[in-house]
Amino acid sequence: MDKATHYLNRQNQGLKPKAQVEVIAKDIVSSKQNKFDIQAIEAKLTKARTQLMLDKPFLGNLVLRLPLIAADSWCKTSATDAKNFYYNPQFIDALNNHQIKFVLIHEALHCALTHFARRGNRVKHKWDLACDFAINPLLLKEGFYPPTNVAIFQQYSGMIAEQIYPMINDNLNQKPMDQHLYDEQINKSFKQSEGRLRENDLQKQQAKTTDTKSNNNKQDGELKLAQQPPSLQPDEIKKLATQWQKNLASSAQLAKQAGKFDGEFAKLFEVFLQPQVCWRTLLTQYMSAFARNDFSYTRPSRRTTNAIFPSLKSHQLDIAIAIDTSGSISQQEVNEFISEVDAIKATINAGISLFACDDKLTKTSPWRFEVWEFLQFPASLGGGKGTNFNPVFDYIATQDNAYDVLIYFTDAKGVFPEFAPHYPVIWLVKGKESTPWGNRIQLN
Repeated sequence: MDKATHYLNRQNQGLKPKAQVEVIAKDIVSSKQNKFDIQAIEAKLTKARTQLMLDKPFLGNLVLRLPLIAADSWCKTSATDAKNFYYNPQFIDALNNHQIKFVLIHEALHCALTHFARRGNRVKHKWDLACDFAINPLLLKEGFYPPTNVAIFQQYSGMIAEQIYPMINDNLNQKPMDQHLYDEQINKSFKQSEGRLRENDLQKQQAKTTDTKSNNNKQDGELKLAQQPPSLQPDEIKKLATQWQKNLASSAQLAKQAGKFDGEFAKLFEVFLQPQVCWRTLLTQYMSAFARNDFSYTRPSRRTTNAIFPSLKSHQLDIAIAIDTSGSISQQEVNEFISEVDAIKATINAGISLFACDDKLTKTSPWRFEVWEFLQFPASLGGGKGTNFNPVFDYIATQDNAYDVLIYFTDAKGVFPEFAPHYPVIWLVKGKESTPWGNRIQLN
């Protein structure tokens, strides 16, 4: 890969477009092949979907959720509105079987990952690019081949769209691979009354949707291609997001039963279907569970009374906190994490030993903070190299007194100890990597 350009441009040798385009005047283009066999093209799409169901049931089941609809000239390549798969017949006709699979999965993943419901106030063009840049390296890594001239930005591999979005230059002259129709047009003509569409406007919208689907049928012996569908309404987005989460779960279950659920897509499933609970809430719950507060029924002094009343005894916790300083964790994220832990430790009576580690411990760590001391990082942490978790565990193993719990703040891309220690470990993970043991909390 040419690192200077930061992307891999996949060229497929031997792929010859069937439509020969000839420029005969300025801005006037005629094609020598205006006709195409729609049945043959649908057969190619069906064949690719069937093969995916057999070889990759997780992806194949997702692809089957989108009906195939041949589109008019508005669709240059392929498109989805989170309800259908729209395609340009000439575009599909020029692709080979491997490329068709790539396109089918690409559209299905836009839906399964609910990209249509996650844009928020982000700029549409940048968001569309971020979604494509998140999907394409994943498919390439899994052995799928993209159409000619589809850019694969390898530096975004393993990242989700929200992480990629701020890294994209505002002036990047790049177009998405496909069309994302769910918010393609902001239709302001729909007037609302008490939070709902007026009845006459709703009827017009439903009629337009019906016409779009019927246009894909043959009328009077002539093929009618589908017109561009309307953008999704907020209530549709919410319902479709819920439905696609169910589709994702059922597809994963089907693949597990077939024994074909592993690799990058298994990691993807864990990220998007895990409970979406704030990491601060989970961390508080875990740390509170280790607080050794208990009631004592020790007999009191005879000088006071003969009655025995329970009294609350509290023991100080010893907590080890390790920060991955390999460069994947930003200073802002570290500051947020440290601030949160500092607030928690004050309520549960805990002392903190703070470690900084990339492939080895920082020379001056660990740093010790008692219950009454403010928790903060030293000015210089070092780091920036590879990630190895062993030095932290090796150091703790040399201490006479074991910690009550170790909390490791990381992206989980490193060398883990072969065996879990005898004390609890909480991994606070940025990204979608899994951990071999311990309690994993997603940093979201």
